[in-house]
Amino acid sequence: VWTPIGDVTTTMLWINNQLSTIPTVTELFLPSVVCLVGSLAFLVNQVEEDGDDSGGGASLLPEPTPLATRGQVVFWSGIASLLAVPVFAELTGLPPYLAMLTGLGAMWTLTDIIHMGEEEEDSLRVPAALSKLDTAGILFFLGILMSIGVLDKSGLLKDLAIFLSESLPSLDIIATVIGLASALIDNVPLVAATMGMYDLADYATDDKLWQLIALCAGTGGSILVIGSASGVALMGLEKVDFLWYAKKVSIGAAVGYFAGIAAYLAQNAILSSGGLMTTILPQATAAVDTVVQNSGLL
Repeated sequence: VWTPIGDVTTTMLWINNQLSTIPTVTELFLPSVVCLVGSLAFLVNQVEEDGDDSGGGASLLPEPTPLATRGQVVFWSGIASLLAVPVFAELTGLPPYLAMLTGLGAMWTLTDIIHMGEEEEDSLRVPAALSKLDTAGILFFLGILMSIGVLDKSGLLKDLAIFLSESLPSLDIIATVIGLASALIDNVPLVAATMGMYDLADYATDDKLWQLIALCAGTGGSILVIGSASGVALMGLEKVDFLWYAKKVSIGAAVGYFAGIAAYLAQNAILSSGGLMTTILPQATAAVDTVVQNSGLL
């Protein structure tokens, strides 16, 4: 949640200029850590110790094998390309997708140079990786965003924003409800709808609303196993069922979720009060000086 490339919802807000890199990292890092620690503190006692089924508790994982030097070069170059995306976007002012494509081009060139003349290693080059893209997933998200675009143009999202503002007392509660809703509904359409509901003209870049939505939508989905892509993957890979997750994990995830929100609101209140004091103190000092001067004491 706390970096523009860490979660798809934060990335969406970043791409559409609701969030920028530095404030997102600095202001969402602590709430994200609190969310993590809150969940772990609740769940750590439920983690079962390794049994003796594998003979004295020995690991069933295969022994690690050393990675070849050129494999390490490709791996760390790929990590560097990802981390450089927000830096590239900030320095150049270009859209983030161009930074991502630039990183892809660099990886393409690197792998072609490393495997030059090795036809049997074609599977290790970028074209082979591109052939394994989850095209169905990409089209799914495209369809979602197009549907949200239709709702936005029809004015329904604005009506929904008005309804929420009239029904709920504050934007903090609205963002919290959106996060809870992401446990049942995919967070991508929820965030896309929120972006259509509230204008940048009313809520500027890095406004408290956008940061809180990034935090809530990015973490609230974990309250239920069906609310996040990682939860759905867990169901498929580890055969975890809905009720087991609800009994064992949901409460811990909810504890972390609300702890993260509380940490963000407390942090925001402290920072706001500090900015307020910075503004008020000079004015108060000038007023006192004026009173003293008028009284003839100076």
